[in-house]
Amino acid sequence: MLTFTLLAGASLLKAQSHELMKTQVQDPPIPVEAFFSNNNLYYQTNVKKALSPSSRVSFFSLATYTADYKNEISRNRMLIEAQISYTIKKGFGVMMGTDINSVTGYSAIFGPQHTFASSKLLAVTIASFFLNTKRDFKLFGLYEYKPSIGNGWSLYNRVQFIYNYSMKEGIHNRSYLYLRSGLKKKALVFGLGANLDQFGPRKTFEDNYGVFLRWEFK
Repeated sequence: MLTFTLLAGASLLKAQSHELMKTQVQDPPIPVEAFFSNNNLYYQTNVKKALSPSSRVSFFSLATYTADYKNEISRNRMLIEAQISYTIKKGFGVMMGTDINSVTGYSAIFGPQHTFASSKLLAVTIASFFLNTKRDFKLFGLYEYKPSIGNGWSLYNRVQFIYNYSMKEGIHNRSYLYLRSGLKKKALVFGLGANLDQFGPRKTFEDNYGVFLRWEFK
């Protein structure tokens, strides 16, 4: 009788553990990407990690830089975001952190966000209110779709954008739309891309096209 009770208890604990693991949010991998375009080299990496598999508190960071091939310093750009977020329900939550970039400088930020991650889809949407003198507002979106096409290969598609606006001055600061489309084999991703940028109140436009190479660290 004791043996039967112990076996039944062990089976129940194993089943509960399995169900818990299924409900826990799995962190996406950490990608490192280089985009070789007609005018410059673009680098990007982003991290999305929960403090623990079942934690509502997570860390998100995005780091990018653009390096002009001729090394014209005025055309080199960088962006680093670091955020701590708290998920309220179904991926919706709030965040606070810092933002530093070569256009508007450094500021503390806060705002709402939504995140979703699965084997096929990654979606991150963040609205940032800046605690700087210009009272900047920024909307950021990063969306990936990776459907399987067989034999370990997947398609890889990404849309990524930023729109930064000065609420105090009523002017456009910075915006971009970055597009990627290619193939994925395990941790390796490669394909074609386009970086479409706008700068300043006059929305000066700059476009770059080329190929990208990406590796996803688990």
